[in-house]
Amino acid sequence: MSTLYLSHPCGLEHLVPEGHPERPDRLRAIERAMEAEVFQPLLREQAPMGEFDAIAEAHPQEYIRALEQAAPSEGMVRIDADTAMSPGTWEAVMRAVGAATYAVDEVMTGKVDNAFCAMRPPGHHAEEARAMGFCLFNSAAIAALHARDKHGAERVAVIDFDVHHGNGTQDIFWNRPEMFYASTHQMPLFPGTGAANETGCGNICNAPLQPGDDGVAFKDAMEVRILPALKKHKPDLIIISAGFDAHERDPLANINLTEEDFAWVTRKLMDYADEQCEGRVVSVLEGGYDLMGLSLSVAAHVRALMGS
Repeated sequence: MSTLYLSHPCGLEHLVPEGHPERPDRLRAIERAMEAEVFQPLLREQAPMGEFDAIAEAHPQEYIRALEQAAPSEGMVRIDADTAMSPGTWEAVMRAVGAATYAVDEVMTGKVDNAFCAMRPPGHHAEEARAMGFCLFNSAAIAALHARDKHGAERVAVIDFDVHHGNGTQDIFWNRPEMFYASTHQMPLFPGTGAANETGCGNICNAPLQPGDDGVAFKDAMEVRILPALKKHKPDLIIISAGFDAHERDPLANINLTEEDFAWVTRKLMDYADEQCEGRVVSVLEGGYDLMGLSLSVAAHVRALMGS
């Protein structure tokens, strides 16, 4: 089993206001976890810059240019109440996109079995023409559309187990039947979307969880709602929006998953990928704001990707 691990030091240069949960220390915690001996077999590469044409499949050119122009040369600008840009943000977000699309290239051409993109900022709240919730460009949605456009994938699935609903991915996929989006998430919680009756053109599957739910409810949501819907879609590639803020230690929500639950769902998705799409899985980091919970969960997730 060959697993590609993509990262870049510029991910540390996306600075945020003091006290902001989506901070550079998130990547530092992940990098420390990846120093363990079990991760020595990882194929490690630095994330390339993303391409405007790929981004433009998910976001209008006007939106892309407006964000580029909003990037400050010094100081910090707020895009909304939760989302800011610093001088290092533009390169960080472009390399986050580049990591996701390059991972798709490597997996779709069979050079690696699967990939994990350890980049920030996250992306799944970024709607077609709106940045929000710490997110600027929607890397997972861009990667899915890139798989269609560059590699001829007829159907692509994004499975999102972040504790917050990926309203951006749902927005971008809403009228695209070849794209499938499924999410477990706490509800009610930011951003307020993700009800079970939000189904797009039959390609959206939401399985909301209640505050206080644990791994039992999470596994039930996956096995009863999401995995059967995924099997009906029959994707050529699975992309994981890998948020780890449903961990019991996380300060931003009230779902009580453990790192073993993240390993379980990773193995489930890999088993399906083995059956349906030649094992092709690309995982993109989303949330996770308790540093210990994040590092333990990412380690469990990547070990599962490696087949450990």
